[in-house]
Amino acid sequence: MKKLLLTAAITITIPFAAQARSEFVKGDATLAGEAELGATLTTGNTDTASFKGRLALKQELGNWENDYLFEGLYKEDEDEVTAKRYLLGAQGGYQLDEVSYLFASSNYEVDPFTGYDFTSTTAVGYGYRFIDNNTMTLKAELGPGYIYQKLDRESALEEGHDSEANAVAHGVVDFQMKISNSSKFQQKFVADWGSKIKGRSDTSLTANIIGALAMKFAIIVRYNSKPLDDKKSTDTETNMTLLYAF
Repeated sequence: MKKLLLTAAITITIPFAAQARSEFVKGDATLAGEAELGATLTTGNTDTASFKGRLALKQELGNWENDYLFEGLYKEDEDEVTAKRYLLGAQGGYQLDEVSYLFASSNYEVDPFTGYDFTSTTAVGYGYRFIDNNTMTLKAELGPGYIYQKLDRESALEEGHDSEANAVAHGVVDFQMKISNSSKFQQKFVADWGSKIKGRSDTSLTANIIGALAMKFAIIVRYNSKPLDDKKSTDTETNMTLLYAF
């Protein structure tokens, strides 16, 4: 099982490495993105396996800038699955002028270890770029949103209902800074305020190794102010991955 997953992950990543070119440049490329992969496999006295994959695409179509995201995480310890998470996301942004835009976003996340079969989030609103130059960007987004969560069978029996739906205020703050010609820092906060608060913090440092190949270190923190019974409010994920820009 472990060898099969590792082989599949490498096979998926190879095409992106082959066509790796450069980062997306506004007004210069119509499609660009990043593919990253990290894996750990140990055998012997301890059998463990972990895989982290991520594919982010950016598309420019006239006044539209669209973003697409796929993330996957899988961990296995002594043949027992200890983590499994998948995220699909898409956002369209319509440029009003050089610094402001309207956006519509939608995310679908599967994480059975939270007690939910899936979580779906949609939002629309207004975005503004406070800083946008060759070395630094800072933008923020704010607008109304809607979260729908489907509980798994066990949680549904305990809670007495099989789903939760809430209107929320959706906010994003995204900061990126080019530290040098070969390294970049990014800090992104995403929060949804409603009957409870759901938040995510992504902190990453990327350093080029050679050409389009880079090493990425990331810390991801997820927060839920009202988790289900016996679940924790905060999940932390630390990753070291190889990244290809194309």
